[in-house]
Amino acid sequence: MEIRRDFYLKKIIERMDNGLIKIITGIRRCGKSYLLDPIFTDYLIQQGIDEEHIIKLSLDERKNSTYLDPDNLDQYIRSLIIDDNRYYLILDEIQEVKDFESVLIGFMHIKNVDIYVTGSNSKFLSSDIVTEFRGRGDEIRVYPLSFDEFFSIFNGSEEKALNEYYIYGGLPLAVLAKTENTKTDYLRMQKENVYINDIIDRNKIQNKEEFEMLVQIIASDIGSLTNPLKLSNSFKERDKDSSMTDKTIYNYLCYLQDAFLIEKARRFDVRGKKFIETPQKYYFTDMGIRNSFLDFRQSEEISHTMENVIYLELRKRGYNVDVGSVEIREKDSKKQLEIDFVANKGNNKIYIQSALEMRTKEKVEQEQKPLLNVNDFFKKIIIVGDNIKKSRYENGIIIMSIYDFLLDPNSLEY
Repeated sequence: MEIRRDFYLKKIIERMDNGLIKIITGIRRCGKSYLLDPIFTDYLIQQGIDEEHIIKLSLDERKNSTYLDPDNLDQYIRSLIIDDNRYYLILDEIQEVKDFESVLIGFMHIKNVDIYVTGSNSKFLSSDIVTEFRGRGDEIRVYPLSFDEFFSIFNGSEEKALNEYYIYGGLPLAVLAKTENTKTDYLRMQKENVYINDIIDRNKIQNKEEFEMLVQIIASDIGSLTNPLKLSNSFKERDKDSSMTDKTIYNYLCYLQDAFLIEKARRFDVRGKKFIETPQKYYFTDMGIRNSFLDFRQSEEISHTMENVIYLELRKRGYNVDVGSVEIREKDSKKQLEIDFVANKGNNKIYIQSALEMRTKEKVEQEQKPLLNVNDFFKKIIIVGDNIKKSRYENGIIIMSIYDFLLDPNSLEY
């Protein structure tokens, strides 16, 4: 079954022939290779590009092992460029090649070559990969299937689809698995043999047990404010001899972010218009992987899961996402109110609250209060778990269902 990734294909098309190396990054197993071949390859052929001008090489295949030598790869690719017409070079698992950065930079000097690469180990997935090309790279971040991509191949109602998405996430092979057992088995295997081992091996982590425990704590507390010191104290409460200092935890959190397993949302003082350095929130880039760290025991904890899914959709749509903090004065004291997300893209800003349900007057007032204390005129939205009709309160705050938000790419333009 083909899963369309039109959103990311459009991003690649927009960057064609821009003189930069297109670097496809993202969590492992999210579909980066499939995006380049066959999706992008088929697009090129449909545009009339001669197949001989599409050079594809999967460097993890045994038959291509000779090209893991950088000189052999360089010589081979150059031998295929025999005229002045445009060539499209697609290299998968490029990190298998020693000194691949210099090889790619060399290809950039060939004027009629447009370069696209991806890879799937920690070196290539590290967040600073673009800087290794010294400004010559153009990163396209790919996330696991969004809910609209997931729903496009799902046989069932929106409600049933979202419940399954909350549990198993959007890794394509997990989505395509036919039974619950095969889905959970696949996710557990990826968690242990791919994500954990890859991070541990790359960063030479000595205490695997404590590292995994940290990930479990983050997984169980998504949507909660925390910081390395608070997490370190949690370890010491369990074991006074724990080696998990706040510095160690800070490093571990960086490793997890470098591998695109989690992302950090910083707090932003909405009125003071400045960032608050600590605490922060952490969100997982795939709910199935998150739940696998908890052995699927908390997969029914919907409110925080919904919040995480909203965060991912905002990031997919290209927003920078922070956690809003609004200080108000009540009686003789100051109080901090939280806005779940402050989403920024260019000059556009949107304040968003995530609420599983708002069936009482008190709950409506609770969710609206932080938004009503923001002193600007940017859009304010409450996203609820109920399948309701999109509407607007008299005070201008928009309310919409999680289904409208996730399935309508223009939902925030209401």
